[in-house]
Parts: sequence; structure tokens; C-alpha cells
Amino acid sequence: MTDAASLASCFTFDDVSQASARTDGSDKTPILKLISESHAKGYDFVCLPLTTPKWRERWRNMCIVPSASANDTDENATAEQQAEAWRKAPSFLHEEVTISRLDEAEPVLVMASDWLQLDSTDDWVRHDSEIALRQEVAYASYLNVQTVILPPPRHRSQVASYARAINECLKNTTYMNFSIRLPIYDPAVFQPKESPSIPPSTTSTSSTPSAPSTPKIVIPRASTSKSLKAARAPEGEINATWEMWDIIRTLCEYNTRLTLTLDLTLPLPSNAGILNRWMAEPVHHIFLPASTFIANVKGYPVLPKGTQSFLRNSMAHHPIIIMSGVSSGLHTKGGESAYAQYVRHVEKTSLTVQAAMTAGTVEHFAQGYQDYLQNPLQPLMDNLQSITYQTFEQDPVKYRNYEEAVYHALMDWPDSDHIVICVAGAGRGPLIERSLTAIKRSGRSACVYAVEKNPNAFVTLQGRKQNEWGDSVQLFFGDMRHVKLPEQVDILITELLGSFGDNELSPECLDGAMRFLKRVDCLRSSPHFANRSPADGISIPSSYSAHLAPLSSSKLYNNARISKEIKGMETPYVVMFQNVNILSGDGGGVSGRCGPRIQQCWEFEHPRKDATVDERGLPLTNSHNVRSAKLSFHIPHAGVMHGLAGYFEAVLYGHVGLSIHPHSKDRVSKDMLSWFPLFFPFKEPLYLPSNSELHVSIWRLTNERQVWYEWYAESFLPVFSTPSSPEHSEDTSGDGSFFACTSTHVAVPSPVIDAIDAFPSLERSELRKSGEVSPRSTAGVIKIGQTLLHNPGGRSSWIGL
Repeated sequence: MTDAASLASCFTFDDVSQASARTDGSDKTPILKLISESHAKGYDFVCLPLTTPKWRERWRNMCIVPSASANDTDENATAEQQAEAWRKAPSFLHEEVTISRLDEAEPVLVMASDWLQLDSTDDWVRHDSEIALRQEVAYASYLNVQTVILPPPRHRSQVASYARAINECLKNTTYMNFSIRLPIYDPAVFQPKESPSIPPSTTSTSSTPSAPSTPKIVIPRASTSKSLKAARAPEGEINATWEMWDIIRTLCEYNTRLTLTLDLTLPLPSNAGILNRWMAEPVHHIFLPASTFIANVKGYPVLPKGTQSFLRNSMAHHPIIIMSGVSSGLHTKGGESAYAQYVRHVEKTSLTVQAAMTAGTVEHFAQGYQDYLQNPLQPLMDNLQSITYQTFEQDPVKYRNYEEAVYHALMDWPDSDHIVICVAGAGRGPLIERSLTAIKRSGRSACVYAVEKNPNAFVTLQGRKQNEWGDSVQLFFGDMRHVKLPEQVDILITELLGSFGDNELSPECLDGAMRFLKRVDCLRSSPHFANRSPADGISIPSSYSAHLAPLSSSKLYNNARISKEIKGMETPYVVMFQNVNILSGDGGGVSGRCGPRIQQCWEFEHPRKDATVDERGLPLTNSHNVRSAKLSFHIPHAGVMHGLAGYFEAVLYGHVGLSIHPHSKDRVSKDMLSWFPLFFPFKEPLYLPSNSELHVSIWRLTNERQVWYEWYAESFLPVFSTPSSPEHSEDTSGDGSFFACTSTHVAVPSPVIDAIDAFPSLERSELRKSGEVSPRSTAGVIKIGQTLLHNPGGRSSWIGL
């Protein structure tokens, strides 16, 4: 079994010093000795600080000096001269770095100095910290270091300064990766504190006064109302660390060389929605100190259940897990190896890892295709290659369900009839084979017509007819919309579905093939015929629906914008989702008007009854296949929307179906391989605060040559308002207006606090009892953002008719 995660052993400068004392006269340096010992213990990498305490001491002596007095003016002037000389030409002394050779740097993740204050409230400390960071990055680049782990931002008010400094480093290096060490939860970012680099009674060497500091963020507490006791203020603090990351990566323009090192030192929150948000981020490293482990009943180190679960889910992204402090003897049993053994145990029990190693699962089939953007097929314009057909035919679930659907349709047909089946779009023949098997199982008298427009695939069909099927199958070459059959058929079978149901023109193709179905003289006794017109035969599939959900994924967003052309951001892509997070929740919103987490856009049924046809049985226009939908989603936790996730569900016949909808796929067609979801990207990410509403509009449009999609979204934030005077209260509360009333706001949930913290599941009657909202108050929303209209007129992407 290939390991999903890699392990790295984290060392401090003290560990380096101890290794130096253990040298045995060989040519190995202390760093090489640590690397060798770590590899012998099963670690893949070593994580080391790049600098020694001597570098910090020199930097402090130059850049941070005691407050000026009459007795130390000369000393301060000397320090300032040294600082200016260093600012002009930053460089290290040999004793200030831990690594000096290329062979030492090769398997090492280096950590930049954790005392750097890139977001200090002191302007000159920030300035000198940035120079120091650039010096460290330049030295790491000299040694061909691949990854530098950066210290976390500490001051929410100056996170933009931190981001700007990192962006400069990204621009000054062309290959190096930067990973920001960031805790999922750090309440300290809200607490006023002195910079650890600036002791009391000290100042920076510059005499320029610092700009006034930005007021610290204040998180609303639920202490003023008994009815709001369920509000958990720490959830707002949890949001803040992610929001700092969002600011940093946005100012760095989503640079793919900027990643995350998630620090699991602090206990994790229990809210799954908060944790799932990090699954959509580029988490390349996980920092896991020994102090995070707890002792089990036998004294061995294990992780708390919440951390276990998070780590299991993270294994899908193949992180490097940095183990720290494991040789400190913190736990009485197991020794150092027990920590790595436990992490490997968590890895092996990960459902994602297990599925990837199990033949026949989607995860196993899709290895290498996760988060890879693929253009949808053009089934009418292009002829598929044999290798493409072969890939589709590897899906046993789809064809098993098709066989079951045909079997049940045959069993529902009267025994006395000779049944004619047509497979339209036969490809290389898998549906023909399954139909013949269903006929044999049912014991009914039936024959099969097969229609195929691909001249190359038609050669394969001729060979199979000659060698396998004989007279039980008749072949017809041509487009199903134009070919003629010798007689009408009872059952029409097609496999034209796309990832969004209709995105490979199944409605248009079936419009042309419905004329094959013969008239049925009477209603059948089967319940599946109960609602069918006397003029209808059976179409397999009989219906299919398209579904959408808002999605966050920095990886998909970056992949879509690689081309830097507008077409890249206006094309729906087929994607096996992995590094993603669905942002929406079930229900919620003002007055509970938002729908479920994943919502249906539209549905197509076959045979159709609303199309006007000509004498050949073909529709006069394609206008009956136009669709539109407007969907409302509740966003319980703050996030950034990068696009929409598209899914489909289909009814083949009766109770037999196909689905890639996350909520029904395992029940309907578990481990089906043929379809990955569809991704509709947005040109610009849309920030969605906690407790906000997202309204998505999507259209399926057509002309005489093409079919295309257009999509758009806008965001709203709920507000609660009270009428300004009694005489207006009745009208204001009863008009049902979508937007907020133009009256005094009395309770605006903070975008920093999650929905469950602001007004957790409170009905209006409960709010009235609390005294927080007037009995005459009304709820509305204010608009806070929108996207552009994507793909207008099908300018970037379309499916050709």
C-alpha cells in the first residue's frame, strides 16, 4: 500500500546542537546526521529552522534598542548605523544559519524565523522584519530549498501588510514554495499584546513615529440575552484565522506556490462545517506536535476523536505531516515511534484511502484525475475514439442498471406482444449486449435495432453482429435524428446523459428519436404505465434532472484561470472533485426561504408532450428545451465561492436509476464510474459571510446551431429592522418585501459569527420572547455582492447541434 501522507521529523536548534555533540568524526555534519537518523526511523523529510538564535540576537541589537536617554545616545546611534548598513546589504554570518551545504538542504523543509513580525503594529518593526525575511528567502534560494514554512500572522489588523510582504517574496523567486503555518483556531489574534520582538521600554531604531494602530476586531458576545445563550463566540474567532488566510491568498493573487501548513496544536472545533472549509484550501503540510496527543488507558499516545476525524479526511490530499516534540517523552508508553505508528493507523482507517485502494470504486478509478478539468464531450460534432468508448465500458454499475431497467420494462409488457427495442447511439455495443441479456432473462420475444452515426464505431458493431449477435440485432448507420427504421419500436434506449444531465444534448437527440416509438393502443396494467399516454412507448431513460450547489476550491479556480483567457472562466468542466467544499447548508435564510444544500434546476422527461413537430415527427424549433432556474442557498459559515457544482439524477425505468448527486448516488448507483460532476467557474471569487444568502441564476439557452449555459450569482446578508412608527408597522411587516425595510436596524448578525452563533434556530416567536427584536420587527436582506454574467450568448462555450 502506497502511503497517502508523508512524515517529516521537526527539529529545533537545540536538537541541532545535540547532534553536533554526537558527531563521531565522520564527514557527516550535524544536519546530515539528523537527516540520516530520521530516515532510519521512517521519516520522509526533515523540518528545520533556517537560522540560529545568534541571528535573532544580532537583528534585535541592530533594529530594536532601548528608549533613548542622555546616557545612551551614542550607543543608539551606533546601532542605527549598523542597522542602516544591514538594510542596504542584508547578509548572514556563518554561525547564524543551520544549513550551509546543498546536500543538507535537499530533503529539508526549512522554517523561516518564527520571531519575524511581518504584521507588527510598529511600522519599522514590520519594515525590518520584511527585510530579514527577504534575506532568509534569498539564502534558502541559494541552497535550492524547495519549501519555506512561514511564521503565522499574529495581528488581524495588519494582515494585509503580512500578505504584501509574502507577495514580494513570491515575485522575487520563481520556483520556491511558501507555506504559511496557521492554526485552525487561535483566539489570541483578538487579544491586545506586545510584540515578542519588542520588550518594554524599547523602540525601533527609526525615529519615524508609527501610524496609529487599527482598532482590534470585536466579536459580538451572546451575553445580553437569555435566549441567545446558545451563541458561541469562539466560533467567530475560528472564522477569523480562515479570513486572515483568505486575505493573504487574495492579495497574493491565488499564487499556486503559496500553500498552508495547518497547525493542530490547539483543540479543534467540533463544528464539521468549520473544518470542512479547510478541505477546499491548499493544505500541503500538517503540523502535529506531541502535545496534541492524549494518552489512552494504556498510556500510549492517541489523538482526540475530532483531530482523528480531521486527519483522516485530510489524507485524501496527501499532506506532509510534520511531527514535533515526539522524542520529548511526553507520554509514558510507546516511545518516539508510537506517534508515527499511530498516524499510519489513522491513515489506514481513512475511508478515502481505503476506497482509493479498492478496485471497482470511483476513488480507485479516478486516481490521477482528481481536480483535473476536462472539457465536456461534443457528441453530435465529434466522433469518439475507441479508447474513450473503452473507458466508459469499464463501468459495470451503469450497464447493470441499464440491464435492470430493460428487464423490468420487458416484464411489464404484455406476454403476447413481440417487442421491438431500439438502441440509439449504440457506440461499440455495450447496451446492445445488455439488452440481449435482459431479453433472455425475461423470456420475452424481442429483437434489437441499433443506430450509430460514428462510422468507425459502426465497423466494430458489424464485427460483433457477425461474431456474437447474428440476426437478433439489425444495424442502421446514421444520425438518430434523421435515420429511418423499418418499423416503429416499443422501447427506445439511449446513453446520452452528461454530468449535468442535459449537457451532452440528450434532450435534442431524443427529440429526433422519439418518432421511433410506436403508438400503444391501450393503457398497460403495470403501475409504470399508469400515467403514460396511449401514444407513448417506453424511453430509457424516462427522465433526468440537473442540480447545483455553491462550491469553494482554490485549486479548481487556479486551474480554470491558467489560460488567462476569458474562455477558461466561462467553460463548464467535468471534474472529479476532491479539494472542494460545498458552502451551502440545508434550509435556513430569512423566513426559512432557502432551499436544500443541493438544489434541482430543472428536469427533462421522455417521451415529450410539449414540442410541436413536423410531418417527419421532428420539432420545428428547439425552444421547448430552453430552461432557467433561480435558486436560493443559505451559507452558514463564511467562505469564498469559486464556482458551482453540477450533478444529475436520472430515472431509467420504474425504480431503476442513475445518480451522481452526493445525497443519492450511493443508494441509486454506488461506485458508478462514467460521470464526474460539472464545475461552473466564476471569473472572480465571491466572498460570502456567515449567515448570508446566495441567489444563483442559471439558464440553458439555444439557437438553431448551439446550446449553451449562462450563469450569475448575487449575495445578501439578513438584517432585522423595526418600524419607525406604529402607524407604519402593519404595512411594513405585511408587505412580504424581499429587501430589508427602510427602518432602524436592531440586530444585524455579524459576518464574522456563524449562523449558529448569531440566532441559532430561533423562530420569530422566540426572538420576540427574548426582547432583542420588537414584536413588530421584520426580517429582510441587504445586497452585498454579485458576479458578472458568465458566457453571455454562448461566447466562450457551447455544445453544437
